[in-house]
Amino acid sequence: MVINGIDVSGYTKNCNISLQDLDSESSVRNIKGQMMRDRIAVKRKIELEFGPLKNDEIRKILGAVSGIFFNVSFLDPLSGSTTKEMYVGDRSAALYNNKTGLWIGLKFNLIER
Repeated sequence: MVINGIDVSGYTKNCNISLQDLDSESSVRNIKGQMMRDRIAVKRKIELEFGPLKNDEIRKILGAVSGIFFNVSFLDPLSGSTTKEMYVGDRSAALYNNKTGLWIGLKFNLIER
């Protein structure tokens, strides 16, 4: 996986890719309870968790997602190798270990624009 030109595949611990349907406001159930659906798009959400990271590694990864929008290249379960314009959700890093000098538990989601 390449985020904004930075290859993060060697750092990822877990990666889950979701396909999310976006429906218009006109998607409703009719009087018979049947769904009348107007799907306007299918978007990707990538949930990422990273293994232990050195200071320069975590800065590089967080720097790659610091823009409002950026390109992410990844292997999509539906369409294969692809690049999407995405943005990042909240970012968290659980712990810095002074003994090892490593950050543990960096997590964030990438959501397709």
